Amino acid sequence: MEKFSQEELKAYLMQANDEFRALAEKHAEYKRQIDAIEHKSPLTDQDEIEEHRLKKLKLHIKDQMQEIMNRHRATQVA
Repeated sequence: MEKFSQEELKAYLMQANDEFRALAEKHAEYKRQIDAIEHKSPLTDQDEIEEHRLKKLKLHIKDQMQEIMNRHRATQVA
């Protein structure tokens, strides 16, 4: 039974798990959108609201990715 480091597990799931890969792509897209907003100057109130919304979505996606990783680890231990 092979144990993966955090990064190895992410790389493995990117290749082997369609759901994880789709979530990772969404996470990266939200990050790009947040970065674009943060590089604007000055930020409008609407920019700040959108940035906050995207950060919440990005965190939710990260939580979902972590859950998949936890499930994978649990199946490796069992």
